Amino acid sequence: MRARSGGEGAAEATAPESDTGSAVRGRRASDAAEAPRVVVLAGGVGGAKFTVGVRAAARRRWPDGTGGTRAELTVIANTGDDLWLSGLRLQPDVDSMLYALAGVNDTTRGWGRTGESERVAAELHAWGAGWPWFTLGDLDLGAHIARTGWLRDGATPTEVVARLASRWPLGVTLLPMTDAEVDTHVLTAQGRMHFQEWWTRHRATVPAQGFDNPGIERATPARGVCEALAAADVVLFAPSNPVVSLGPILAVPGIAAAVRATPGRVVGVSPIIAGSPVRGMADACLAAVGIPATADAVGRHYGARSAGGLLDAWLIADEDAALAPGLAAAGLPTAVRPLWMRDLDAASALAGDALDAALAPHSR
Repeated sequence: MRARSGGEGAAEATAPESDTGSAVRGRRASDAAEAPRVVVLAGGVGGAKFTVGVRAAARRRWPDGTGGTRAELTVIANTGDDLWLSGLRLQPDVDSMLYALAGVNDTTRGWGRTGESERVAAELHAWGAGWPWFTLGDLDLGAHIARTGWLRDGATPTEVVARLASRWPLGVTLLPMTDAEVDTHVLTAQGRMHFQEWWTRHRATVPAQGFDNPGIERATPARGVCEALAAADVVLFAPSNPVVSLGPILAVPGIAAAVRATPGRVVGVSPIIAGSPVRGMADACLAAVGIPATADAVGRHYGARSAGGLLDAWLIADEDAALAPGLAAAGLPTAVRPLWMRDLDAASALAGDALDAALAPHSR
């Protein structure tokens, strides 16, 4: 198994910042206060909800007068969930982000497009094609067909994502983590299977022995990823699965190093509340890599940037307030905040708390 690089007010501590933070001081005092450059690392439905909250918070704090924001928002999306199915290239996390930002996502099911039909999927299943337990909506298939056609014509995944995103005024720059195909595989006693089979068909009930992204050691960050991190005033880790959503992003050679070197402050939001994942089966993923499903364990997994890790601050839930002092003592400044994103207002408030933790003055 390849190792992964390593979420309210009861306690908040500060620790000395790394030298990389000094480069942004002047910008924070001027440009960053008026129009910060914000980069979000995200994957999954939770990451999409958080990103929509970041956009909403930015529009309220730094309005441009036309309903948008003066802030520059960039999202680096996980592509480890990608796969080929029935000759089509699927990018589930990218599409979840795209649909959520466009406001066309199905909030009831939690995935896909709203107002979907499934006639094509039914026909595919009648032919014995595809996976009968992996249903694609007709509108969603339109995106997959367009993507595959452009890829066959020679476009890069980054160029394809930009074309798909141009259909709607998203208000963010959406980037895949890499243009390489580094699909996530799950290692089990039954053998190796694609992550989507393990997650969707088996609902993570088959014990995982590890996760692998074949070829990721030869992958490079997509165009614009490292540049965005190098110019960022704020870098946010969404409350996404740390193993199979943010893990693949950080495993792309050069991205974790770019996070460590960014001049902005790096703030993460815990995906674990009171010992349970906010969404999905992140606990099963964490168990497979030997990390307890607790907010403090995940924070330590990412680590404090002052000690060679990735984070300058960590947000944990009200329910986990008792863990904050231990995290602060370990060198990871921790704030306790409400983390449940039950609606847009709650997601925006959480994003605002993360932005505050990143942009507020901190002692050295």
